Amino acid sequence: MQINHNKRKIRLILLSFVMSLLLSGLKFLAYYLTDSNAILSDALESIINVFASGFALYSIRLSALPKDSNHPYGHGKVEFFSAGFEGALIIIASVVIAYGALTRLLNPQPLANLTLGSGLIFVTVILNSAVGLLLVREGKKYNSLALTADGKHLLSDSVSSILLLISVLLVLWTGLEWIDSVASLVFGLLIAYNGYQLTRKSVAGLMDESDPLLMQQVVEAIRAHKKNYWIDVHNLRVQQYGSDLHIDCHLTLPYFWELQKSHDTIREFEDVLKENHPGETEIFVHSDPCLPQCCYFCRLKGCHVRSHAFQHDIDWDVVNLAKNQKLFTEAQLKIKQDHD
Repeated sequence: MQINHNKRKIRLILLSFVMSLLLSGLKFLAYYLTDSNAILSDALESIINVFASGFALYSIRLSALPKDSNHPYGHGKVEFFSAGFEGALIIIASVVIAYGALTRLLNPQPLANLTLGSGLIFVTVILNSAVGLLLVREGKKYNSLALTADGKHLLSDSVSSILLLISVLLVLWTGLEWIDSVASLVFGLLIAYNGYQLTRKSVAGLMDESDPLLMQQVVEAIRAHKKNYWIDVHNLRVQQYGSDLHIDCHLTLPYFWELQKSHDTIREFEDVLKENHPGETEIFVHSDPCLPQCCYFCRLKGCHVRSHAFQHDIDWDVVNLAKNQKLFTEAQLKIKQDHD
């Protein structure tokens, strides 16, 4: 299944690469016909799409390689490099675009064939939007940052092109050619922000920053399949490596269980997490024995060593499951301290 996922991701990013080449050619043709600085800005940004899609293709192929002695967690983090590389290229392009816009604003040049050029740009908007939406949808499906980043880049390119078309229409309507340079400058600032967002997410992934959405998905999977003998889960940590996940946590089980039964329960717990993620999921679960204070929120029936009657459940949410301690209420903590 994982092999099929990787092949699907490679085909999608290859589609993006070919489409970027085609659209870049159309935009440069539109610039040749119009001599519009705004259209040139859009064309320059499309060159970034080509380089970014090419690097994303390389990163996805590399991330699909199996683990080895030098990369015990696999090669998935290269997708964060891909997103960071794309973000850096976008920021560089925004600087070039802004410089060109200011130069043209100080030295205006006549424009021509704006209607034909606008038609070509409109075609690129349709194609960019279709491919971008597909990449974002599939990127989220396969938890691939490289696909998602490339898709969002194409969508932001479409939005920028729409703003560009509006500026061209304003030039045609008013005859004020300086609008073209101002639109190019705004365009540069817009893609600079998009580049910053991509770079920020790349650095966060490389630094193993906690992803609240990813953590919430894992917690929801645990809650949806919760068993009475899963007494407590804590110290839950989730790390992403490309489209793969590494999860570790502590699972509290009845202390009197035999080793084989505890082992089978941990395997059941791991299977729940693996079934709720499309990529590979590596899981390390540390088994903790229950304490007398756990009886207050333990629903295990027929327990022959129960010290206290069940009182209420403790909410298994992102905050609680991430704590490096068993989940006790304040009153139960006082009892535990007195007992210790």
